[in-house]
Amino acid sequence: MSAPPLAGEDGLAHAGPMIASRRSVLAAGLALVAAPTLADAAETTPRLRRLSPGLDRMIAPGTEPEVIATGIRWAEGPVWVPGGDYLLFADPPANIVRRWERGRGVSVVLNPSGAAGTDPALVREPGANGLALDAKGALLIANSGGRTIDRVDLKTGRRTVLADRYAGKRLSSPNDLHVAKDGAIWFTDPPYGFKDGDTSPLKEQAVNGVYRRRPDGSVDLIDGTLTRPNGIALSPDERRLYVSVSDEAAPAIMVYDVDARGQVGNRRTLLDARAMLAAGGAGLPDGMKVARDGTLVCSVPGGMMLMTPEAEPLGLIEQGAPIANCAFGEAGRALFMAANDRILRIALRPGWQG
Repeated sequence: MSAPPLAGEDGLAHAGPMIASRRSVLAAGLALVAAPTLADAAETTPRLRRLSPGLDRMIAPGTEPEVIATGIRWAEGPVWVPGGDYLLFADPPANIVRRWERGRGVSVVLNPSGAAGTDPALVREPGANGLALDAKGALLIANSGGRTIDRVDLKTGRRTVLADRYAGKRLSSPNDLHVAKDGAIWFTDPPYGFKDGDTSPLKEQAVNGVYRRRPDGSVDLIDGTLTRPNGIALSPDERRLYVSVSDEAAPAIMVYDVDARGQVGNRRTLLDARAMLAAGGAGLPDGMKVARDGTLVCSVPGGMMLMTPEAEPLGLIEQGAPIANCAFGEAGRALFMAANDRILRIALRPGWQG
């Protein structure tokens, strides 16, 4: 069953001149946020830029990011496993999921992490991309190469395919996912895994979709109009859905309303990232997480931004290269980031995010 038609900036409804004006002011300010990155494109030491005093309740002044893992082809999908006190992260082009544990370093957990034996002339990213945990602690994988949503038992290694089709046609290359309180899996399905993108002969879906896999196994199409859906997350009360759009022509973070029955509508732009990209910010809107107080931690051109639910910037973690995704860990005492060819960690104030 598909969701009802979306209302929003596609012409069915409008946010109004006051919101549009405010968004324009924010966009102009965010362009300035990205500009210093352009001034020193060779910078490789990660740093935190404080953009508002509101950041201090989350990250203590003077705290800087640290590099905890290197040598990755393209870091993605970090997720903290509280039962084992370790971090898992994906490397889609290398088809590997690795584990980082304090005092033990990095080891390989899944190889292949996605699909084995894919044709490199057709498949650009054969491995796992986004990672999450379900309520029982099993690993959920947006399997880019396998074109599925998978569940992996971390104790036995047993893998189960949870979703591989919509309306009888194969998914393209699932990218990121979020697990709701009721067990539903919200996920994005862009064509990034294909070497030829939208023109790939492997592509069966007519759209690049935002989907929801319900606990009963059925799959709904939430939005089929976004050009490049990527990161996805729900607000703590699950009344807002956030989706990143990694389109170089229109980079943005979208927000939707979700009603008590789970119906989704009123799509609008939360963050227009065109000015940040034009100012030289590395990367595009990508993965994101939402803190318990509603603060967004989201990939933007220029790095990983902490911002309010109204898109007011609080801080930016930057390194002169894209930062694709993030995860809270260590009982809320740290934020981990998949940062191009490495993993970053920054300490958080205890008690702010669990």
